[in-house]
Amino acid sequence: MKKNWLSPLALIFALLLLLAACGGGDDGSDDGEAAGDPSTDPEMIQIATGGTSGTYYPLGGEMASIISDNTDVSADAISSNASAENVMSIENGDIDVAFVQTDVVAHAVEGINAFDEPVEHVYAMGSLYPETVQIVTTDGSGIESVEDLEGKAVSVGAPGSGTYINAEQILEVHGLTMDDINAQNLDFGESTGGIQDGNIDAAFITSGTPTGAVEGLSATVDVAIIPIAQDKIDEIVEAYPYYAPDTVEEGTYGLSEDVETVAVLAMLAVSDSLSEDLVYDMTKALYENAEGMAHEKASFITLDNALDGIGIDLHPGAEKYFNEEGIELEN
Repeated sequence: MKKNWLSPLALIFALLLLLAACGGGDDGSDDGEAAGDPSTDPEMIQIATGGTSGTYYPLGGEMASIISDNTDVSADAISSNASAENVMSIENGDIDVAFVQTDVVAHAVEGINAFDEPVEHVYAMGSLYPETVQIVTTDGSGIESVEDLEGKAVSVGAPGSGTYINAEQILEVHGLTMDDINAQNLDFGESTGGIQDGNIDAAFITSGTPTGAVEGLSATVDVAIIPIAQDKIDEIVEAYPYYAPDTVEEGTYGLSEDVETVAVLAMLAVSDSLSEDLVYDMTKALYENAEGMAHEKASFITLDNALDGIGIDLHPGAEKYFNEEGIELEN
């Protein structure tokens, strides 16, 4: 009788296909790639914030205390050059958690603007509060509109920072570029100091209001916030959907009336090297204890706002917590 030599080969091939199919059906494989191993979680995490005169730094200090008191890790808030630097610090493994603007981290994931290539190790933990684009000057400056900035010495933040990108986009909508102003790359404290000393005429400051540096300036001079006209607000929001209309309210910095402008959102980003369990615990601790924080912006840190403006993937630990609370990220 003639032997059938193809049958054993066919059997082996079928077994290989079966094993491959079983391996590909692991529902937890995607989450495993986005979260670290609990055995490698650090005992101390660092939260990168921003300059000491902005909103990130003091708020980050309160968050570090909450994490230290309610999880198995200790946390410490450190100052930094804010959003763009913070994103790269997470990507490079230098930082565990960081404050970032929603627009900046979206650019980072896409690999556009200040980012030469997409980042791969940065995930969202949750939204925090609106970050208002404040174009700060003094009552006696003669600057009453964005168009009036042409030819003036204006602080626009560090190149690639969230503030810098906001300034660039707002100038663009008003028919201006960085070449049309005398752009100065100053942090918030240097910006308000420059306005007070008369070395610069105005400054873009993207931060939660009231911002400490601007409050300090208002104690020595009459502060003015340059408004953005409604048609330009509409144009900005249409061109860049991560912006939203916002108002610097009467009484802030001694203002005599509301000033219309735009805002992006502040959020927390986290490294994929941290485990699902740790990020779950940190997310839960922050959103369930935010009402006990003293900072004015803490009132915005609620589950209702937790996923606003987020355009990148959630860390599996944060996603687990929010899913338990009945809220999901809409992409």
